Amino acid sequence: MTYDLYIGDRTFSSWSLRGWLMLEKFGLPYRTHMIGLYGGTMAQDMAHLAPARLVPALQLPDGTVVGESMAIAETLAERHPQAGLWPTDAAARATARMLCAEMAAGFGALRGECPMQLQHVNAGFEASGPTRQDLARIEVLWSHARTFATEGPWLFGAYSLADAFYAPVCARIIGYDLPVSDAARAYCATTIADPAFKTWRAEGLKTVYDPFPYDMGTPTTNWP
Repeated sequence: MTYDLYIGDRTFSSWSLRGWLMLEKFGLPYRTHMIGLYGGTMAQDMAHLAPARLVPALQLPDGTVVGESMAIAETLAERHPQAGLWPTDAAARATARMLCAEMAAGFGALRGECPMQLQHVNAGFEASGPTRQDLARIEVLWSHARTFATEGPWLFGAYSLADAFYAPVCARIIGYDLPVSDAARAYCATTIADPAFKTWRAEGLKTVYDPFPYDMGTPTTNWP
């Protein structure tokens, strides 16, 4: 039983990163297929996955296509109840679902102003007021999640789908050197140092973009 995961460019596609982590971090069998987000072939590449129209898209072993990250998350959790995709504690599990749902539907300022890019750090980037409000809300959610954690560095102690959903947020905080608390920055450091995240980023860096799609007009420094 192997899943087929359709993803976009690893350096930029935040939703693809989420979908990939759902499979990679929980040891589920999968194959990846690239969709041409920047090559102009996206519609053609995804035609056989209709009605899904965005990445990530997951094709189940029986051919069923699941689009939308929340649907993918719940489908995998339902099919693999022993894999621990959600926290085991009921209250923590409900809270993790809330965090993921808010991530999927919210934080438009952060996502719009700071597109995920894993190549470098935009030094001296000045976040707008709305983006700072998004960051403040994210810190509230992360702090609340940690009240359920007995041990372990992740939001709910052990790695869960909530960490997969917020990994691109961590990448944005690092990649734009955004103003957050020491606790939030430590969590971001844990995320980008995780072997799975590092593998994803390394694969993305194999592709060279000229010009770079997201030139913010600021000096850049090396990714930590």
